[in-house]
Amino acid sequence: MLSTLRLTTYLATLFLAIGCSGRVSSSIENFDTNIYSPTYASGYIIAGDEEGNTLIRVTRPWQGEATIEQRLAIFSSKEQAKGYEGQHIIGHASRIVCMSSSHIAMLDAIGCTSSIVGVSGKQYIFNSTINANPAVLDIGYDSNIDYEALLSLRPDLVLMYGITAENSAVTAKFRELNIPYLYLGDYTEQSPLGKAEWVVAIGEIVGCRERSVEIFNGIEERYNAIKASVASESKPKVMFNLPYQDVWYMPSDDSYMVQLLEDAGGEYIYKGKNPTGGSKAISLEEALLLVNSADIWLNPSQVTTIDELCASAPHFAGCAVVKRGEVYNNNRIRTAHGGSDFWESATVRPDVVLNDMATIMRGKEETLHYHHKLK
Repeated sequence: MLSTLRLTTYLATLFLAIGCSGRVSSSIENFDTNIYSPTYASGYIIAGDEEGNTLIRVTRPWQGEATIEQRLAIFSSKEQAKGYEGQHIIGHASRIVCMSSSHIAMLDAIGCTSSIVGVSGKQYIFNSTINANPAVLDIGYDSNIDYEALLSLRPDLVLMYGITAENSAVTAKFRELNIPYLYLGDYTEQSPLGKAEWVVAIGEIVGCRERSVEIFNGIEERYNAIKASVASESKPKVMFNLPYQDVWYMPSDDSYMVQLLEDAGGEYIYKGKNPTGGSKAISLEEALLLVNSADIWLNPSQVTTIDELCASAPHFAGCAVVKRGEVYNNNRIRTAHGGSDFWESATVRPDVVLNDMATIMRGKEETLHYHHKLK
């Protein structure tokens, strides 16, 4: 009888505790409310639950067909997170390690660079707030991470990127060390505005989603205004890139760079020959024919002068576009170690990139930001 009484008392106490807490445990199924669905980005959504907690679902964290959805839950308290077994943080992240320079640029765009405590490849980062701050540590890259340095930073979150898959050795170590992480896939977006719209996901992580939405809306408005202003102008034919190990790679029609070019009023000289699927290798003979037909040559690798271009690709030195000097590169702003700000801040400034390219299409150069005309 006493045993039965004790059991009854225990169950009553348990049910009372459950009722007071409002939930037994949290799970992915609880996040069934749409908080933010991007207009241009295709690789993430933000969902919410009835308690005001949110979940960032990254549906395309890296390139390739075999992708595994990555998730980060953001709970208001440890009690709310009870029972949730996936990657999560309590409150919003105030100490972040960025493994990609584009994530630094997004945090900078929303005024949150002070939350960055660690990076990968610090010598290549252009952002002066980061590269001049000795308290921001370089924790290494890929499988060469300095875990002792990482632990010393006490990060709330590590923002990662993957090329074709998760680095399981690294993420297993993160889980062992109880360091939350999230793979972001901003670089997989082909739309210029789609890349920039990942700033909203970053804003959610640091607790300023509304501000990041306002910032993105401004980017979108400026971008579309520039696009509309060049819609009726002539379309110069444009060639891209420079050979790499005797192979010339041409971007696909749906690529980030081609979309920028077309929105800027240019015509892709290889249009229709590589509709989708990423870059396509062509022979140097075919490339020579294309360069000879081009009105403008854009982004020839890392070269900064016409002399460097001719030394790197001597067979193309006699092409008309080179003799006219209509060759432009996007590496005007660089670090002492060769890091380019184009691959950092331009991710979240497509309006500025578009203005550069529209200026080039009109034969101007006086207001270029990322680009410069090779001398």
